[in-house]
Amino acid sequence: MELIEWQDFEKVELRVGTVISAKNNDSARKRAYILEIDFGPAIGIKKTSAQIADHYKLDDLIGKQIVGVVNFPPKQIGKMISEVLVTGFPDAEGKVVLCSPDIQVPNGSKLF
Repeated sequence: MELIEWQDFEKVELRVGTVISAKNNDSARKRAYILEIDFGPAIGIKKTSAQIADHYKLDDLIGKQIVGVVNFPPKQIGKMISEVLVTGFPDAEGKVVLCSPDIQVPNGSKLF
């Protein structure tokens, strides 16, 4: 494991947002969803493609708060441009479990 300086961690914008829409990403190579996430007025609504279909149904994602990295450059995922990286941990089978606050917090709040 490589050690980093506190200033390195401060550069990563880990913010909470609420999923406002979710649909299948038919252009992805692996089963994925396209999410629109509201990160509050300062950051706005961002889109991403996430391989989270193993544990999450589309309808269950609406209104869910998640943690995302909002300061990566946009990345081409299939036919879409991903603007944010949602965060999660692999379960015992390697399937993604989303990072999510257990109590509602304001959209755009920074993890520290």
